[in-house]
Amino acid sequence: MTTRREFLRRAGVASAAPLLLSGCEAPGAAGAPEGPAPSSLPLPAPPSGAPAQVASDENWWREVAARYAVTDAVTNMEAGFFGMMASPVLAAYHAHIDRVNRASSYYARTEYGADARAARERTAQALGVDAGEIAFTRNATEALQALILQFRGVETGDTVMYADLDYPAMQQAMNALAERRGAEVATFDIPEPASRDGLLAAYEAALDAHPRTRLLLVTHANNKTGLVHPVREITAMAGARGAEVIVDAAHSFGQLPLALPDLGAAFVGVNLHKWVGAPVGVGLFYIRADRLDAIAPAPGEASALDRIDSRVHTGTTSFPAILTVPDALDFQDSIGVERKAARLRYLRDAWVGPAREIDGVDILTPDDADLVGAITSFRMRGDGSREGNLEVARRLLEEHGIFTVYRTGVAAGDCVRVTPSLYNTPADAERLVEALAVLARG
Repeated sequence: MTTRREFLRRAGVASAAPLLLSGCEAPGAAGAPEGPAPSSLPLPAPPSGAPAQVASDENWWREVAARYAVTDAVTNMEAGFFGMMASPVLAAYHAHIDRVNRASSYYARTEYGADARAARERTAQALGVDAGEIAFTRNATEALQALILQFRGVETGDTVMYADLDYPAMQQAMNALAERRGAEVATFDIPEPASRDGLLAAYEAALDAHPRTRLLLVTHANNKTGLVHPVREITAMAGARGAEVIVDAAHSFGQLPLALPDLGAAFVGVNLHKWVGAPVGVGLFYIRADRLDAIAPAPGEASALDRIDSRVHTGTTSFPAILTVPDALDFQDSIGVERKAARLRYLRDAWVGPAREIDGVDILTPDDADLVGAITSFRMRGDGSREGNLEVARRLLEEHGIFTVYRTGVAAGDCVRVTPSLYNTPADAERLVEALAVLARG
């Protein structure tokens, strides 16, 4: 009889586990076995009812899941790296690749500009902003680095601030800005267990302790634990103390219903290849029209400096990836953003609820509907070590065929992140709970 470990080894997964579990690519890993071919038929209309009711309609969500070509090698519960394209989006992407490749530079120089503007208009409409307030980038990291490193409002003696849960690359960008401007860096830790009142109190205390804070980084939907921050309230709190806020919304758009003006912030970085399911290589930043001058043009930029495009200089981008963004938004609309968010939350709750009852498992993300989406992390009680959490993720993969990812940088200790997507099922959640019960026994 073939064991799960033997199957994974033949699929090239077990040998790649140490790299995969820490979020790195495994060079030379063998391709994973293919699953069933995805459906190419249009998605049936969603059932009637409130999103929370539709979230448990397994017949319809089976139709949604059938639009994804999912590997048989593992149960993938690590959708936070990038989002798998649904079959109609993937088909559109292939068609765009063929079109761009066939016409080559003729297309790039004569037609792409209009097509890119149309993609930007479509994306801006989905985000509830004007097209002149967003610019495409290759990812949220590039977007946020531009916003942070080109922010003009920090001077010698000022303070920039971020929390332990903020993304490492963005923390490093804040450090670099402070060094360039002769500013101080202030950091603080998000309390565990988290609550809305506790979050707001932590930000208030940190800002009051550092009255010269001029720039605050806030992550909306956190990549480490999944905690969703009350950004609008934090932005107002910072503004009352003379601090600007840059929002990392890399995990927000598509995981949660989101209109950028609702965040209350003038500067936001977004990913389109995570929860929206566009091809890898597309993000954007938002600069509210009345605050464009707060972000300096990209170094060496010579284009019209009164337009947002001058705030990033990516060079040649992936034409097909940008052309596919409207297709990804169309597929998302065929599901409905509210229904999608409710389903992701339903899948999250399907494993979190039972896992909370397992002695020895600590769930790090609260159940408050305003503070969580799909992402939730856990650690085995008393073990916040790197080694311990890598071992948990390894055992989930090699012994139970469940792919998760290890996360570090949380002040209270490292953890393992679980991120379901629309191709997952309640049965996947049940398998995870069974695996956690085994691990908790030792």
